Amino acid sequence: MVREITASDLAAWLADATLEPPYLLDVREDWEVALAKIPGSEHIPMHLVPLRQSELPDDQPLVIICHHGVRSYQVGIYLSDVGFADVISLRGGVEAWANEVDTSMAHY
Repeated sequence: MVREITASDLAAWLADATLEPPYLLDVREDWEVALAKIPGSEHIPMHLVPLRQSELPDDQPLVIICHHGVRSYQVGIYLSDVGFADVISLRGGVEAWANEVDTSMAHY
């Protein structure tokens, strides 16, 4: 099972310098990332994650990001199944981030 985190809780985590920061993995398509992106996130489209999973750190939490939280949850299941220990899906995706954290972010 993949844990989920809300946009507000992720923002608080990122703002707390006393906590180990997560690795932010954005699994959306290129055109989506061009419209809206959470600062500090790394982009690997969903379909390339199996080919590029060796690029992901295995020593820090992974927060997976998509548009609404469905693709990120699916990628989270895959990464958990292949051995990543701390995988978290952003519930509601960048849409939730745009609504709750950065209201200047584009909606699409």
